[in-house]
Amino acid sequence: MAALGSVVASIAIIVTGGIVRVTGSGLGCTDWPMCTGETLAPTAEMGVHGAIEFGNRLLTGALCAVVGWVIITARLQEKPVPSVLRGGWAQFWIVVLNAVVGGVTVWMRLSPYIVAAHFLAATLLLTAAVYTWHAAYADGGAGANDAPPVARVRSLSVALVAVTALLVFVGTLATGSGPHAGDSSDVARMPFNWTAVTVVHGLLAGTVLVLAGVLLSALPKDGFGAARRKALAFLAVLLGQGLVGLVQSVTALPSLLVMLHLLGSALVWTGVLQVHFTVKRACSGYSSPLGGAPLPRARGAATHA
Repeated sequence: MAALGSVVASIAIIVTGGIVRVTGSGLGCTDWPMCTGETLAPTAEMGVHGAIEFGNRLLTGALCAVVGWVIITARLQEKPVPSVLRGGWAQFWIVVLNAVVGGVTVWMRLSPYIVAAHFLAATLLLTAAVYTWHAAYADGGAGANDAPPVARVRSLSVALVAVTALLVFVGTLATGSGPHAGDSSDVARMPFNWTAVTVVHGLLAGTVLVLAGVLLSALPKDGFGAARRKALAFLAVLLGQGLVGLVQSVTALPSLLVMLHLLGSALVWTGVLQVHFTVKRACSGYSSPLGGAPLPRARGAATHA
């Protein structure tokens, strides 16, 4: 529950950061760590933009509390779970990193490059949270397995994560060169052709879709039930995200669709990591139908979907 809570909180911080951007509230607080040079909280004169920006900062405190819950819970287990504890501490230090990057974003007056770094740091936090969530269902590895079907699906899984990561990165370039600058004032954008970047982004999304389909078809039915279900769920989320992206690109990027697309990006990244970690665990316990005894499987590997 604690690990799942950290995943939800990590997604929430991405979405609320997007709310700050599309509402033009990025400089609602004009300084950092104080909201102004004299006050910690926004003043009434700063209006709704100050409240939105300060609310996003307060959510970082809530995120720290959830991460603390993960660390304390992992420490209190009767049987130690080192991977969960490492994941919890990784999340803590990434939260600290992201807070500092957020401060630099304000100091740099919403430079699109720093904004992109801020989003990527939040995505790194989500990566650590999903890893921790997945690790909470296992109490040890089962060893390597180099059977041909396993080697192929493992390679496809790694390729799927790599291309999805590139898709997310190019998405930050589309954002940085697009119209939502995060503030009502004149904020410089990245010097890229937005249409060209969007086309590349779409082509990468198509590549991810094909890779996911190939991986699903390559997954053996025996021992890979959870991985197949997660691959199907990932394909569904990816198709929904693609539809939102297509509609927003031809409707002049309305704020609501931008927010949905940002939420979708977090869900897509969560999904691809879940596919990868589940495939990796299933590979370690796979027994080839050509013979050989099955390797021991981590507890919960067959039941956790």
